[in-house]
Parts: sequence; structure tokens; C-alpha cells
Amino acid sequence: MENPLAFQGAEKARRIQAMFAGIAPTYDQLNRWLSLNIDQYWRRAAVQEVAEMLRRSGAMALDVCCGTADLTLELGRLAPTIGVDFCQPMLVRGLAKVHRNGLPVCLLAGDALALPFPDAAFDVVTVAFGIRNVVDLDRALAEMHRVLKPGGKAAILEFSHPVIPGLKWLFGLYFTQILPWIGNAVSRSGYAYTYLPASVQFFPDQATLANHLTAAGFCDVRWRNLSGGIVALHTGQKPRMADGC
Repeated sequence: MENPLAFQGAEKARRIQAMFAGIAPTYDQLNRWLSLNIDQYWRRAAVQEVAEMLRRSGAMALDVCCGTADLTLELGRLAPTIGVDFCQPMLVRGLAKVHRNGLPVCLLAGDALALPFPDAAFDVVTVAFGIRNVVDLDRALAEMHRVLKPGGKAAILEFSHPVIPGLKWLFGLYFTQILPWIGNAVSRSGYAYTYLPASVQFFPDQATLANHLTAAGFCDVRWRNLSGGIVALHTGQKPRMADGC
């Protein structure tokens, strides 16, 4: 199958879905190996950003593009959480972990561009390493905004653009040369881990993604670089009133 970056719209979505289905059996293992376990630190940072809100009585969280439910489960330690993804084999892997942990977590099949929930249903909406793969970024952000309650918070964790010159060069070498070779060999995919650095290259940088969040209606939009900007954690709030936060 050809690299999904070569396609647009529904065809790109179908190919990304098939790509993740193909690497689902090795996805968690490779995440740990290729990030040297730092991916768990990144997810914990995202949870910390929304923890205060989730500790409130009756709070609920939604994790979009949840994959195998790593972030979903971390959120579920604080409040009932629903995870949504459009790739069934990834959800199957996630469900096995949900059953082992016994947390108030539910996983559903669904599309980030048309979330199967009513308006203002959640106190927190998150997405970790998935927003880069949607075929319409602005529509996905609009959906996250729609399902948030007024005053609710969104947190987006995504690979970004390193801001430290030496690190930028070193990470670029690892990300474009070493990681694809290991990832494709272990997953037995011809392109999945070549798609990863290419998709990051074409994804908006920190400031540009913040502008997209603001355009989607979020206020108090901020970002924090993690690991020197290898990953960025963006947050935004849905206004409590029509005239702002």
C-alpha cells in the first residue's frame, strides 16, 4: 500500500486506518522501544494539565484517536473516560488493557471528524499523537470544541518541531533514519514508520497549531514544549460565555 501522505480526503483516511490496523500488534511495544519509554512521561504531562478539572464531582473525559488506550486509561484513574478511535484492531488491543485494569473506561469506534456525542457532553477532551493523522485538522478541532462543556478544557499532545538547535539535528537524524528502519522492520510494515516523520514534518509547528485552536473557538490557548520541543502539549478552554473566557 502507498504512503497515505500521497492521498487526500476519504482515501487518505482509509489508508491511515489500514496502516494502523497493520501495526496494531506491535504498536505498544514499539512506542516504548522507540521513545525509550519517554512516551509515558509525555502522557503523564497531558494528564496533569487536566487533572484538577477531572477531580471535580461528576467530571467526564473523552480521549479522541485513543488508539490502544494508553492515555484513556490514565485519564480513567481520575474520572470516567470514553476513548474513541476509527481503527478496530487498535481498539481491540485497548479493550484488553481496559479489562485488565478495571477502570471506568469505555472504548467506542468513532471518527474524530464526526464524534458520536451530543454538544457539551465532556469536561475534558484530549488527543495524544492522533490529531496529526486526521484528514481535516480544523474540523477535528471544531468537533472537540463542540463536545466540550462551557469552561471545559482540551489538551493535545503531539510530535512537534524541536527548538534546541543541536537537539533538532540529532532528533532529525534519529527520527528520519534510525526510527523508520527499526519500526518498519519490527512491525513488518513497508512504510508506517516512514510515514511518521514525514507526517510530523508537514504538521503545523507549535505557534501555528495554537492559531488553529484559537480559530476553532478555544480561548486561553497555550503550549508547552516537552523534551525540547520533540513533543508539544497544547491546551485551550471552551469559553463559558459567548463573549469569551
